[in-house]
Amino acid sequence: MGRARTITRRAFLISSAAVMGGVAFGTYAVKRPHDNPLAQGLGDGEATFNPFVKITDSEITLIVPHADTGQGVQSAQALLIAEELDVDPNAVTLSFGQPSAAYYNTGFAADGVPFQAFDKSLAAETMRSIAGGAIKVIGLQGTGGSTSMPDQYVKLRSAGAVARETLKLAASQQSGVPVASLKTENGAVILPDGTSLPYTALAAAAADIEPVADVPLRDPSTWRLIGKDVMRVDIPAKSTGTERYGIDVQLDGMVHAAARLSPRRSPAASHNDTAARGMRGVSDVLPVTHGFAVIADNTWRAMQGALALDIDWEPAPYPAEQDAHWAEVAASFVPERLDAEWRADGDVEAALEGATLVEAEYRAPYVAHQPLEPLSAVIRADDTGAEVWAGHQVPRFVQSKVAAIVGCAAEDVIFHNQMTGGSFGHRLEFDNITVAAEIAAQMRGTPVKLTFSREEDFAQDYPRHIGMSRSVGVVNDGKVDGWSLDIASPSVLGSQGGRLGAPMPGPDMQIPAGAWNMPYAIPNLRVRAYRVPELAPVSSWRSVGASSAGFFAESFLDELIHAAGADPLEERLRLINNDVHRKVLEAVGDMSNWGSALPEGSGRGVALVESFGVPCAQVVEVTMTGDGIKLNRAFVAADVGQIIDPVNLDAQLSGGCIWGLGHAMNSEITYSDGMAEQENFYVHDAMRMHQCPVIETRALENGADIKGAGEPGVPPAAPALSNAIFAATGTRLREMPFHNHIDFA
Repeated sequence: MGRARTITRRAFLISSAAVMGGVAFGTYAVKRPHDNPLAQGLGDGEATFNPFVKITDSEITLIVPHADTGQGVQSAQALLIAEELDVDPNAVTLSFGQPSAAYYNTGFAADGVPFQAFDKSLAAETMRSIAGGAIKVIGLQGTGGSTSMPDQYVKLRSAGAVARETLKLAASQQSGVPVASLKTENGAVILPDGTSLPYTALAAAAADIEPVADVPLRDPSTWRLIGKDVMRVDIPAKSTGTERYGIDVQLDGMVHAAARLSPRRSPAASHNDTAARGMRGVSDVLPVTHGFAVIADNTWRAMQGALALDIDWEPAPYPAEQDAHWAEVAASFVPERLDAEWRADGDVEAALEGATLVEAEYRAPYVAHQPLEPLSAVIRADDTGAEVWAGHQVPRFVQSKVAAIVGCAAEDVIFHNQMTGGSFGHRLEFDNITVAAEIAAQMRGTPVKLTFSREEDFAQDYPRHIGMSRSVGVVNDGKVDGWSLDIASPSVLGSQGGRLGAPMPGPDMQIPAGAWNMPYAIPNLRVRAYRVPELAPVSSWRSVGASSAGFFAESFLDELIHAAGADPLEERLRLINNDVHRKVLEAVGDMSNWGSALPEGSGRGVALVESFGVPCAQVVEVTMTGDGIKLNRAFVAADVGQIIDPVNLDAQLSGGCIWGLGHAMNSEITYSDGMAEQENFYVHDAMRMHQCPVIETRALENGADIKGAGEPGVPPAAPALSNAIFAATGTRLREMPFHNHIDFA
């Protein structure tokens, strides 16, 4: 298979997107704005200018529709509006709003097309535009893929600017002062004589004015908030324990529920609920899909009742033992399971012919999401609709899922999105929502609070997909010359899509993400993805495919560079094919003082992985001690195009590095008897505090487009660590978690 196959795949995807974005919907549909959801039910004297700003005589409300799962995006969205609106983000009300097509996320378009992020060709830009148009038309609202800032950067600034200029026009009409003589600051229009007209006092007048259109955005030189060191709006509440999460929701008359669902995702063969029904506080046991729910007067008693259920489960619809999962992956490197050839540079077969080959196989296990806040949901249903309180990343799907169970229209489901204590992709799934809805449908009129125990949360998780790579490479004259990289895994998008009723039969770009788009001009390079038939159902995990494929690619590249006798950083710099990635790699080399002497038994490893359009490079320094490998320091450099919140960006890059390191060291999910063997943190350990290295970050702004930072800090961590361990010990680690092969101090 050569270049023709690759081009054909791209042509197929482009034509498919064209049908979605153009032919199926039409240009008018793409350009037409969605209705403003805030305009519905406005009271007298209340003004809204767009879907993101609402002002009454007593309150300014900013709608920040992307879900905050701890990544700080609520605060970042508020900064964007506040910068143009001239308000203090801490002095206004922030709301996630009701789900609406008006909050469509075109950020998904950039990483959903098969072109490298720095490819600005006509074909690439056309396809991105088409994909974005399709997303707008269908009103795809969602948080994920590090898309919040790319999606909202212009939208929210424009929303604030339009509101500001409309309020100035209202003040002008009220005062008789020309708009050009007015200015705004701190939530008020300021007249030339210094008189301050609060926005809230202008709401009634502004409500009768058509919002001002085509407002130019402020020049970055005037910014007060964007790019400045500011405190996130959620920090005070989180620091004082007063933040309210989904799990904290309380309603009058609420009952508590705990679920006992099949750990094999199969029906119950038989069950006995006598013991549970006789327990203190338990009022009922109800059937739900693949299990039962215990209703009680508090969460603890509901959970104890669930544990008392005696249930025999049917066999799992996937292999019962972990070895069989690996065997299926290993058997998938065959032509009939080829998902796509994503890279075909040069002539790989000719380069490998007759050469001394470097070969290796790498593995990445299933890994759980394990957010600190377990899944929960509160739902009240009646004959007219339902009301839902939960934290979720795709709210319109929550509405449709609940509506289907309760038996109402999706628009009759009111959804109150909540702050969440972590997700990492976990809250893209719906088990807590659908089970709570099934219970509420059987207890109409009564609010039901479902809380998963930690063990149930692990048992019902859809983990990161299992994966394997096989690489063959060749070096010549001290340089990397040829490389064939094959990656096999189940399709995470196919698995997720199947649960949404939209399976993905075509190529899944997440199988080779972080590998096919590696920014290296290797003369002969081929990257192929093989689709493993679905095993255990899987889901998006922080950085999705790049968390494993990036490990495969950057670790084996290190093997090739070692075989060539070259320096790991210098050879990568020689191979880099664009300036943005080069500067990131140069930055991390500078930060880590690459090339300087290290003590005996110490080593540095470097890795560069692009995910979600963000090149992120890391250097990890380790030392071999009597107690095992000690991580000393880690350096992280990334280019996000435009820094919105420098403090939070540092936190995201550092946190991503810690997440990637800890899971590479310690975490895996394995299956036995059709069930995940790991059921809590103590057997699915991340990084302990004493293991955490000192981390230094540096953010660059050379990229042409603004990008998100929630995930790109994860993928380079594992290969940088494994490469550092090799440099220090001579031991090459090709399978995560590393603690199965070495000890960590």
